[in-house]
Amino acid sequence: MLQSLGIEAVIGMFSHVLFIILTWRAMQGLRLEAIIRKGSVVEARIIYLLIAIAIGTSVSRFFLDFLKWSQQLNYLFQ
Repeated sequence: MLQSLGIEAVIGMFSHVLFIILTWRAMQGLRLEAIIRKGSVVEARIIYLLIAIAIGTSVSRFFLDFLKWSQQLNYLFQ
């Protein structure tokens, strides 16, 4: 019981970090510099990071929920 909670925690943390990194990489392809004032590089990177965290955790949560729901489908047929 406790081991499965630990495994779920590791999978959840890995998933969140993975999707945050993927979102960060995808955002690097956007040209958002045009809307950011010159000389605000640090602020722009902070905004990029916060947006990547928000989008990455949302996508990760979707996949983790979907995984949990798919595992619970076997209870439907019992």
